[in-house]
Amino acid sequence: EGSSPEEDYKVSCLLLVFVAVSLPLLAADPASLYNPELDGHNNNLHCLAKAIVQVSAALFTLHNKNIETHLKEFLLVSLSL
Repeated sequence: EGSSPEEDYKVSCLLLVFVAVSLPLLAADPASLYNPELDGHNNNLHCLAKAIVQVSAALFTLHNKNIETHLKEFLLVSLSL
């Protein structure tokens, strides 16, 4: 409440940076190992990619920004760590 659209946009971008920085920590977590009994991961890490795309689409659609550009930037940030 009381924040400008530009502030909201910056927070959306920072959220993606936070997720990108968190990926190596999540990958190193023992619960991130694939569990054949579950056909997935104990911490549901297999759902993360879809969640990132869906949340990014929602956030940047609200701000009328190019989603593809932001996801490319997300990949660059996450790969540079």
